Amino acid sequence: MNPKPELLSIQHLPADMRPREKLLKLGAKALTDTELLALFLCTGIKGKNVFAMAQELLDRFKGFAGLIHASASELKRFKGMGGDAKRSQLLAVLEMARRALTEELSETTVMNSPNAVKQYLQLELAQLKHEVFAVLFLDVHNHMLSYQPMFRGSLSQTMVYPREVAKAALALGADGVVLAHNHPGGSVKPSPSDMKLTRALQDALALIDVTVRDHIIVAQGKYLSMAEEGLL
Repeated sequence: MNPKPELLSIQHLPADMRPREKLLKLGAKALTDTELLALFLCTGIKGKNVFAMAQELLDRFKGFAGLIHASASELKRFKGMGGDAKRSQLLAVLEMARRALTEELSETTVMNSPNAVKQYLQLELAQLKHEVFAVLFLDVHNHMLSYQPMFRGSLSQTMVYPREVAKAALALGADGVVLAHNHPGGSVKPSPSDMKLTRALQDALALIDVTVRDHIIVAQGKYLSMAEEGLL
């Protein structure tokens, strides 16, 4: 039986299994998350090859979504990422990915790019250990004007004030909003509180001619769109 790729160093892999050659031949989408990160890291550390190191990083931070929000101090505590050069390069690449999604939502029609919206919200909210309620404010063409985390804490315990959302919408000249929050527990099923809050915001924003386009709930690796589920 051939050893698994993650147990080999890159130079010991067959040419067609090496991340760089695989990327150039098949494109970046053909690589696994581990292969992509290993290609960036280039080398592992003593006793741990680059594939094992990449997988451990992904496991520690729960995927790229967690890595994007990792701080320099958090990365420094990970063995093999103590050097300033490698750590700063990784943080720069991850920030570029986050900004690319932000630019895409600012320049394209959000409602025609549902996957980009969900990916963006996954990156911003899914890895958080506490509940955050956020709003994407949209212009008349459904381009994103602003993303604003507005309230923190359990939505059943912390009041989300519709007037604050309305105030921000008026200040931005928004025509619509996409509401969003995370469920740290892992389930994306809307709670009765979620439904009640959505209706309250719909009623409040309707008074200023701002429509709720969607309410998206995210968790680690999951999401639910109330619009797609017919709950709006």
